[in-house]
Amino acid sequence: MADKLKSDVIIIGGGIMGATMSVLLKILQPDWNIILLERFDKVAKESSAAWNNAGTGHQGNCELNYTPEIDGIIDTHKAEKVHSQFSQSLKFWQYLIDRYHLDPTFKHHVAHCSLVFGEENKDFLQKRFDAMKDLPGFDTMQFTTDTKVLQEWFPLIMNHRNPDQLLAATRVENGHDVNFELLTDELIRISESLGTEINVAHLVDDIDPVDNGEWVVFCKNLTTDEKLEYQAPFVFVGAGGGALKLLNKADIDEIDGYAGFPVGGKWLRCMNDEVIDQHHAKVYGMAELGAPPMSVPHLDTRYIDGKKELLFGPFAGFSTKFLKHGSYFDFFGSLDFDNIIPMVEAGIDNIPLTRYLIDQVLMSFDEKFAQLKKYYPSAKKEDWKVVEAGQRVQIIKKDEEGNGFIQFGTEIVHNHSGTIAGLLGASPGASTSVSAMLEVLHRCFPDHCSGNWKSTLDSIFE
Repeated sequence: MADKLKSDVIIIGGGIMGATMSVLLKILQPDWNIILLERFDKVAKESSAAWNNAGTGHQGNCELNYTPEIDGIIDTHKAEKVHSQFSQSLKFWQYLIDRYHLDPTFKHHVAHCSLVFGEENKDFLQKRFDAMKDLPGFDTMQFTTDTKVLQEWFPLIMNHRNPDQLLAATRVENGHDVNFELLTDELIRISESLGTEINVAHLVDDIDPVDNGEWVVFCKNLTTDEKLEYQAPFVFVGAGGGALKLLNKADIDEIDGYAGFPVGGKWLRCMNDEVIDQHHAKVYGMAELGAPPMSVPHLDTRYIDGKKELLFGPFAGFSTKFLKHGSYFDFFGSLDFDNIIPMVEAGIDNIPLTRYLIDQVLMSFDEKFAQLKKYYPSAKKEDWKVVEAGQRVQIIKKDEEGNGFIQFGTEIVHNHSGTIAGLLGASPGASTSVSAMLEVLHRCFPDHCSGNWKSTLDSIFE
């Protein structure tokens, strides 16, 4: 039996969530012994990897699914919430730039645009603009149907387009592209410099409670094959698609009824630098009927590994893996007596989503390229190739009546005593990582947050 290695906090997962949690806790409580366990040989290899996500600093500027029209009224609440959450991220990142020399090149200013086609969609976008333009944070938003203005905003989209086609767009100049892989690397560097023990190539197998209310985390060092046991009074599971499995292994009541449905992704990547240089915006369109929010089509300027890139997509795929580098048995292994009925009910209630995913999986390159040409009419096939994006796990849970439904977005799950917590779900995810980790701290350490941590939190976020 391996000796239990004691610590104050165990963080499972070296992505943006785990990295953010480790830095926050080390700043708030420098004397705590914190251990981070990551299954791969480096951090940020799954959802936080630059090619595995859209890189959009989600601010509610351009994501039309954040502002649904309900009974003729545009509901702006989600856009406002996401904007506020991203503002917290910006404050924390700036604090780290000023105090801990966080490399600021992980983010770039890139305009955020919404683009729609046709009269009906133009009317919706106009109503959305009118509902948002006077809201705090959205007062710089512009709206136009003028082809000359649109040509200035995104020439690739307007060149060789049918002049009779009606287009409408909004634009916010102060949007962001974020390289979450570089950011995660930097957060881990800072966290380690503050004393966090970072253990890569450590695969967590199980989490069990012990009699004193603490937790034992069982893992294997993949480099040495050594089996290890870590014990701590608080565990945070930030393992992306692997979080659901680990929280189930911890056997907390609060995870009962949760299920996960994996959705993969693919991009069309531009390989022509001359084309890439002609576009400088994130242009979001409207999701197809039944499409999940993560599949809203967008033509994106990105900055990856110091180079400007251009991506279109994402196109949904399907795999039974919960992680890009996971097992094909992940989905089947996640099913149990508590979640199989909610899973079936959610599937019945979301038949359009199932059809959409099947259609996406069966799409050929030519069909993907045809979608691109709706946004970029003069695109040439030889300039583009398909690249893999990351895996996401769409959460399915029970409602108050016990019926299953799909929960879009991110969700925090913790036990009643606040000694273990985890993050489930997808977009806007990484953009709201700081807000999400603050929520975990407020739920699990309320006395600290209102006591000895308060002055530090106020200095960072007020």
